[in-house]
Amino acid sequence: MVEGEWPAVTTKVTARLIPYLFLCYIVNYLDRFNISFAALEMKADLGLSDAAYGVGAAMFFAGYVTFEIPSNLILARVGARRWMARIMVTWGVLSCGMMLVRTPTTLYVVRFLLGLAEAGFLPGMIFYLTHWFPARERARVFALFLTSTALAGVVGAPISAALLRLQGTGGLAGWQWLFLVEGLPAVVLGVTTFFYLPDRPSHARWLSVSEREWLEGTLATERQALERTQRLSLWQALTHGRVWRLCLLYFSIIISFYGVAFWLPQIVQSFSGLSSAAASLVSALPYLAASISMVVIARHSDRAGERRRHVALPAFAAAAGLTMGALVQRHPLPAFLALCVAAAGIWSTLGPFWSLPTMFLSGTAGAGGIALINSVGNVGGFVGPTVMGVLKQRTQGFESGLLVLAGTLLVAGVLALSVSEVDERT
Repeated sequence: MVEGEWPAVTTKVTARLIPYLFLCYIVNYLDRFNISFAALEMKADLGLSDAAYGVGAAMFFAGYVTFEIPSNLILARVGARRWMARIMVTWGVLSCGMMLVRTPTTLYVVRFLLGLAEAGFLPGMIFYLTHWFPARERARVFALFLTSTALAGVVGAPISAALLRLQGTGGLAGWQWLFLVEGLPAVVLGVTTFFYLPDRPSHARWLSVSEREWLEGTLATERQALERTQRLSLWQALTHGRVWRLCLLYFSIIISFYGVAFWLPQIVQSFSGLSSAAASLVSALPYLAASISMVVIARHSDRAGERRRHVALPAFAAAAGLTMGALVQRHPLPAFLALCVAAAGIWSTLGPFWSLPTMFLSGTAGAGGIALINSVGNVGGFVGPTVMGVLKQRTQGFESGLLVLAGTLLVAGVLALSVSEVDERT
């Protein structure tokens, strides 16, 4: 196979893997943040304060961070197919178990266990895709895959709105139906993942022999070139200065990512006065804007062969959106449009960002380094929702919380521009 034929191979791989992984991550992200829709009724039913809800939502990340690096190292050893199947089945069962929560303590415990079960899924997916796509394709591919985090909001909003209307059916509250129905698909997909996903191109029967050989050879050549210039052990990767700068950058992004995601329906309801179901439906629109924006930004990043500014500029735009949203909370339409801008900016950082560590990390160092970045970053998933909850309870409004999130995005933009240069076209 000649070099000019590579787009046909990557197109075939994209068509085979990305839609399935996309579906898996939609389910993953929906089960992670569907508590934001459930909270519209769950808080009143269980007597949860804003602060207790914020901590409960954030407890997911305490479990997630605890098991993140070990989970990704196990995946590198046993293979993506087996380990991702295990992750999905256990998180699906625990997501269904959220319907049994009755007190703040049980909320904290189940959310912690849910995070423990999901640990390693995103970095595992990122690491898995590096075994299938050359470096020049990765920002586009990562963005296509990660668009699912935004589309989970687009899909999840109307589904959650419909499930909340089941209030009283079968003796269950609407929010209990929400957790039950949205948790079951993860169990089903966990089983199908075991049979559907090949661990690497050499195991893909749907590629021809020449296609498998070309793809394996191309990726091996890239890894060898990377190891000659950036040969890192696992320990070196975990202590590498560039890895820790990326940890801080991702931490700054994730504070606002989950600060918005876990509170968006309540923010919309606060300035619009809409019902729980209507607020859930309207909350789909910022996610739709994010879905479109992140694909456009990632494609431009791949064409330009540049990553840092494609992280920084969306982060600055999102900071501006959150600031505007805080200043115009009494004006529903401008406040809502500002949230759309903020969501588009936050989500658009993800594709170019996840291309950065794969430029200098590979093998076990790649598995551990990517997991460390995601692990440290997701501490921000604890900080963002908790800060929003505490400030909401103290001020009875979302303005101060939105301004704090905007500040973290300004820090993220500066950090992105300060990441040391690497050859971004290799």
